[in-house]
Amino acid sequence: MLGRKTPRRSSIGYRPIGPSDLEILQQLHADLFPIRYEPEFFHNVVNRREIISWGAVDRNRPNAQSDELIGFVTIKIVLARESEITDLVRFDPTRSDQSLVYILTLGVVESYRNFGVASGLIREVTRYAKTIPTCRAAYLHVISYNTPAIYLYKKMSFTCVRRLYGFYLIEGQHYDAYLFVYYVNGGRSPCSPLELAVCAVNYVRSSLKSVAGRLWRYDVKKPWRWTKCKDNCGLVTPSQSKRNLVNEGSNDFQCV
Repeated sequence: MLGRKTPRRSSIGYRPIGPSDLEILQQLHADLFPIRYEPEFFHNVVNRREIISWGAVDRNRPNAQSDELIGFVTIKIVLARESEITDLVRFDPTRSDQSLVYILTLGVVESYRNFGVASGLIREVTRYAKTIPTCRAAYLHVISYNTPAIYLYKKMSFTCVRRLYGFYLIEGQHYDAYLFVYYVNGGRSPCSPLELAVCAVNYVRSSLKSVAGRLWRYDVKKPWRWTKCKDNCGLVTPSQSKRNLVNEGSNDFQCV
């Protein structure tokens, strides 16, 4: 199945994954991923137990295969306050209902790659996330050597916000992962690179004004003031230059 040629004219459609897709879903995960998933995971997907999914199909395939999966994406809704990216999403901690969409798995049959199938599946996810008023972002992890996936998520406007060292353990070997986030419904990083730059500039300006004022008035030196970045994203000391501040922010919130 994976090796056969794709018809030149295909009509890709997207639909929920159901019980009849169990066998092919298991096979696709085994073929596409180095990680093995428990049977319970697949049963939860097809029976929609806390997992939401979309399958991609090619309507132009022969009748027996026109509804067979050639791609899939699975997601789960998680509470923002209980997620691992609480520090990366601007949300109201007093509201316990604010949520996130976590992309569990995404895959496309090899012969259907580069036809926009994965992009279509991601669009299904982001559109769905936007329809949830309490949702602030969709996020996922991708193994560091998966260059095509990294390129795809960047193309789809996901932001790489963090590198996680040794995140995956595959056959006894650790691999790094990148954390990607797609903000929706007003959710965004609590301190973006632009805000860090503005914070640094404001700090330099206020410091220069403070020094000039003391020199002019011959006042006794006063302790340096801490400058707080917008929305509590960090504190700046006088020993931190503008360049250092921006670089530190980039390492924390931007994939380099």
